[in-house]
Amino acid sequence: MTPKSDRTDLATRALSEPGANPASAHLTRQPGQVSRQERERALGQPGLTVWFTGLSASGKSTLASALERTLVNRGRAVYYLDGDNVRLGLNRDLGFSHEARSENIRRIAEVSRLFNDAGLIVLAAFISPYRADRDRAREIVGPASFLEVYLSAPLAVCEARDPKGLYRRARRGEIPEFTGISAPYEAPLAPELILPAEMSVVQAVEALLALLLSRGVS
Repeated sequence: MTPKSDRTDLATRALSEPGANPASAHLTRQPGQVSRQERERALGQPGLTVWFTGLSASGKSTLASALERTLVNRGRAVYYLDGDNVRLGLNRDLGFSHEARSENIRRIAEVSRLFNDAGLIVLAAFISPYRADRDRAREIVGPASFLEVYLSAPLAVCEARDPKGLYRRARRGEIPEFTGISAPYEAPLAPELILPAEMSVVQAVEALLALLLSRGVS
């Protein structure tokens, strides 16, 4: 039996290497009888991931939710993944250290890839503060299926909004490693779309629909 200290070390190493190989070398990917292309044809849409990134209170969840509503109204098969919701379930075991944040994004990217393989459109709204993690997410999902959308609201605007009171708590030192205050945010270098803070929800959704139209989603 592996000593507890060794198990902890193994878990720590696994967490710090989000792109590592599976723990078992005796695994074989099992193909099904239905291809992704067949699923996409059945749904009449390509499987895509729209990855919303930006500071807390930049509007990621608001826009992802509004876009989901619009797409469902148009008959599209779509699912919205929210940061808090995922951490309440699948990723409830992860904290907010750099390593845990990286693992959080890796898992979400793998889920998005599976949903895309099913032919679904995924709207992933996550701060995802580290550029390397978002690049890894693009690699996992597949560059042709990954659309990075940067909500470029500056820190001052996000602090003024602060709908959950998180910035106030972070300023008081009650929330450690809070992005934008005590932890960094690395803005995208070449996102597929940039949405500025002054853009309304309606205008932003229109811009997002135009982006999706360019990828075959009407």
